[in-house]
Amino acid sequence: MRLSSKIKVAVVRGGESDAYHSSLKTGGHILSILREMPDTYESIDIFISKEGEWHREGLVDNPHKVLRHVDVVWNALHGKYGEDGQVQRVLESLKIPFTGSSAVASALSMDKDMAKRVYRRYSLLTPEHELIREDDNDIRDKLITIFRSYLHPVIVKPANAGGSLGVRKVSTFGELQEAIEDTFKYSPRVMVEEFIGGDEATCVVVEGAKGETRPNVPFGTGEAIYALRPVSKSGNLQTEDSKKIEEMAKRAHEALGLRHYSSSDFLITPRNKIYILETNSLPEIHNQSIAYNSLSTTGWHSRDFVNHVLGLVI
Repeated sequence: MRLSSKIKVAVVRGGESDAYHSSLKTGGHILSILREMPDTYESIDIFISKEGEWHREGLVDNPHKVLRHVDVVWNALHGKYGEDGQVQRVLESLKIPFTGSSAVASALSMDKDMAKRVYRRYSLLTPEHELIREDDNDIRDKLITIFRSYLHPVIVKPANAGGSLGVRKVSTFGELQEAIEDTFKYSPRVMVEEFIGGDEATCVVVEGAKGETRPNVPFGTGEAIYALRPVSKSGNLQTEDSKKIEEMAKRAHEALGLRHYSSSDFLITPRNKIYILETNSLPEIHNQSIAYNSLSTTGWHSRDFVNHVLGLVI
């Protein structure tokens, strides 16, 4: 870190995905926090249009020129391009440090099928699923087998899309066929997942939250991973369940090779079985987001979080 001058932080937001507006919110929040610390940071607003054009101060240019003389990038993009490894590959090629995970880890986390395989390898309970590809020759036969094998309803979702985009719950074979066809609009690979009923919960993890490190780790930054207090949809989470979720979220973060921070979504059944659904390598951070609320209830101001993450990067 340079001690004699401000750190130039480019906040990249917008993008081509359906999470465009969420990205604008996250980016706007991070910019506002950086502007509260003018003696330390010089914030630079980098806007990517829905058409994929990079803007700086109203001018369109290529990423190399837009990010010229930048010390670090805060990646505030969500969904396609921002979380699937694409923008990370651009930043890695330019050798510019950035917040969030590497291109490889981001792509792995975004791919729900591959992420589930990692979960199982690390003994993380996750709903059973089948993968359907758009170019499969026997889609109908596969769907018949799935319909006969799984209890109804089932969940249909894109295999590589963020959040709840394209997610549907279906009960009949006709609905299953229709949902598969509709979901191919979002992804050429679609997951059919067993439906698990229960309370939904989300847990955010942050590396190095207490300043301790884990030396000689194969992934991440080598920082110890700390879980913030999980937030459940019902608002009624038992202490024992909360602790289990925290451990599962930390294990998922590490297993996927993520860095700096992430969030994972869970389901707690009435019999207290806990399933991990997916991990978000770049959770939304703004006044209405779960991550923001988790930070606040844990006693972290956004300024502390931004300072901490930039410290990890730099």
